[in-house]
Amino acid sequence: MTDTNSPDEFTTNVYYGDDADASYIEDETVAVLGYGSQGHAHALNLHDSGVDVVVGLREDSTSWPQAEADGLRVTTPDDATAEADVVMFLVPDTIQPAVFEAVEDGLEAGNTVMFAHGFNIHYNQIQPPEYVDVTMAAPKGPGHIVRRDFENGGGTPALIAVYQDYTGDAKAEALAYAQAIGGTRAGVIETTFREEVETDLFGEQAVLCGGVTALVKHGYETLVDAGYSPEMAYFECLNELKLIVDLMYEDGIGGMWYSVSDTAEYGGLTRGDRIIDEGVRENMEAVLEEVQNGEFAREWVSENQAGRPAYTQLKRQDEEHEIEQVGAPLRDLFEWEEESSDKDPAEVPADD
Repeated sequence: MTDTNSPDEFTTNVYYGDDADASYIEDETVAVLGYGSQGHAHALNLHDSGVDVVVGLREDSTSWPQAEADGLRVTTPDDATAEADVVMFLVPDTIQPAVFEAVEDGLEAGNTVMFAHGFNIHYNQIQPPEYVDVTMAAPKGPGHIVRRDFENGGGTPALIAVYQDYTGDAKAEALAYAQAIGGTRAGVIETTFREEVETDLFGEQAVLCGGVTALVKHGYETLVDAGYSPEMAYFECLNELKLIVDLMYEDGIGGMWYSVSDTAEYGGLTRGDRIIDEGVRENMEAVLEEVQNGEFAREWVSENQAGRPAYTQLKRQDEEHEIEQVGAPLRDLFEWEEESSDKDPAEVPADD
């Protein structure tokens, strides 16, 4: 598929269908380790693209019967690795090092070790041998969207990156893989392992997951503490967030301003920087530094090694926040048919 809308001002390479050469993947066997959100999407899309796929799962994995029912070959991770040319690791980051250690002996010179997130490579939790290619093919969307877009004839934008190029064909193969899962139908952006990991972690912590939820909770608490009803506080600070995010997603920040009222626009333009001020920017820079210097990675690895005590406590506190108790019955007032139709009702479990 030839791109017809690619702007000249992209600062990195963006690839489309005509840029990929399927021959780099079509005669290879790809082992997909894990069959959760991303694993099932990659495996099924590759299979539908004519690629020889074998899924690697633990023998006691609850996903094994599902993968077989979906028409895929399934075996253990070490056997899958031993027969594969490309091994895609789609188990959770926290168990990838142990899985890699278990299957490493099955790697041969010229094989490819592939990831959809570069955490363990960038922070040296996994150190592949020098005789393999190490690449990334990472759709920028959850697995059920990657699968749904592919089945509908479209694709989900994706990233590719090369960390180690033993064969000289690492980039071409990564691009062919991205094409086979549907990425080149939408656009594949070239990046690096470092850039993908550090921007991903920062975005999650400072804005998308950490920053937004903290802002919502503080807004809710401010209104409730001032005497307003919890229900109104919930609607104004959480429920309507989706409307604004959707507008920004579709047309950028400018498109959002265009769509809201002049009163909302003026209030946002004059008050927004009073809430998210230079102090917040300084905090964000501190969070980014912890990502860049490996402090967050070391903390997260240690937290998992200790059995996740802080994670468990913080998660429980968040689940017990009043906004969660208020929101549950309010969400039941709405019909979510349109929203839920975007999700696969038979969504596979977390990656094994």
